[in-house]
Amino acid sequence: MKPQNVIYRSLPAPEKDCALPVLFSDQTMEERKEKILARMNQKRLDKLMIYCDVEHGNNFSYLVGFYTRFEEALLILDKSGDMVLMLGNENLNKCSKARFSCRAVHVSMFSLPNQPSYNDKPFIELLAEAGITKDQRVGIVGWKYFTSAANAGIELFDIPAFILDATRTLVGDHSLITNETAIFIGENGARVTNNANEIAHYEYGAALASDCMLDAMNALDIGVSELELGDKLVRFGQHTSVTTIAAAGERFIKGNMFPTAKNVQLGDPISMTVGYAGGLSSRAGYAVHCTEDLPESARGYLTELAIPYYHAYTTWMKQIRIGMTGGELYDIIESVLPKSEYHWSLCPGHLVAEEEWLASPVYEGSQEVLKSGMIFQIDIIPSKAGFAGASAESTVVLADADLKKQIQDEYPELWERMQKRLHYIREELKIPLSDDLLPMCSTVAYLRPYLLNKDMALVLDK
Repeated sequence: MKPQNVIYRSLPAPEKDCALPVLFSDQTMEERKEKILARMNQKRLDKLMIYCDVEHGNNFSYLVGFYTRFEEALLILDKSGDMVLMLGNENLNKCSKARFSCRAVHVSMFSLPNQPSYNDKPFIELLAEAGITKDQRVGIVGWKYFTSAANAGIELFDIPAFILDATRTLVGDHSLITNETAIFIGENGARVTNNANEIAHYEYGAALASDCMLDAMNALDIGVSELELGDKLVRFGQHTSVTTIAAAGERFIKGNMFPTAKNVQLGDPISMTVGYAGGLSSRAGYAVHCTEDLPESARGYLTELAIPYYHAYTTWMKQIRIGMTGGELYDIIESVLPKSEYHWSLCPGHLVAEEEWLASPVYEGSQEVLKSGMIFQIDIIPSKAGFAGASAESTVVLADADLKKQIQDEYPELWERMQKRLHYIREELKIPLSDDLLPMCSTVAYLRPYLLNKDMALVLDK
């Protein structure tokens, strides 16, 4: 049944944000370190061992300021606050660039294959040199903690075996070694909330993804290639947080996940996604001007999928609030977009930082409380047989009065952009969004289901 408060009509598109990068302040870095040390103290840990590689470097960079790209690395954080960086050949010179004073231990085996072994000692000796000793309580931080009912526990680890084996040998008592990634990303983890400086930093990536997506949507036309669309989605040499998607028609042909020379044809399903540190933008719909351009079997797309999805999306924006539990938000989405009919399977909303999916307090039965400073992706993925997807995934932040004032005082240009976005959402899209919500980019809730019709979008009917 079509939700009666969603209509498809002409309206002006949002303007691009054109935000600029903001670096983390020294004060923010000090706050981060104190948050981690306080959690170490609560758990009576002597050391925290934080692993890094190109895919799993964000807990490391949270304290160090950089990640080691193509090399592995370890940060050994002592309960006193002392920091040791175990670095490979091509990152050893980065120790002096870390945001805190660190002692370096050179580990050539963290480097690429066949590079010279300048410090050819057994790894266990290098780990001892970094400060790991017998009978210490050592917390291991990889990139995730295990939350499934069948495999949850602090004795599962996601770091290379040679590191874990050496740690166990040095410590002796294996029960003293635990998975403590939750210190960073679990309930009440240090990284799940952000201060004004962090929000300003992450807004750049969220806004850049949004600007790129708006350009790609505007460039979409019959005959345009996936390569051309993909070129609109990546910009300024920034590191993407997910695989960039620019797909027309059938996807994953011969296992390929990247844009090709395929040209957009009338009636094609379209999927486009780009993400940077701070947020992702995704759009899915059809390359059509109107319902008549759709394949005959898909002509119910607007009423049967796109509009119900948008109704759920805007309900999420209206109902979310600081202090509610993730389970409450989950139940709200289930009530307006039943999983049994729309087959969404992931969490309807998750946290974002450097990574596109940090963790999520929004899941069935969750008692985790939503807090000021949480940056969310509005990520609801419906699926209905016979139809292409529908998506307007974008980024918002929860902010109480104190955090709003800090943003306004410390980052007035960011605050002005947020007010402009709020005005567009409320006045053009007619969404009475939660007072606790601030949009991190201009295209929040902007959805063109018929992507060739660039003058029309879904809105609420007041």
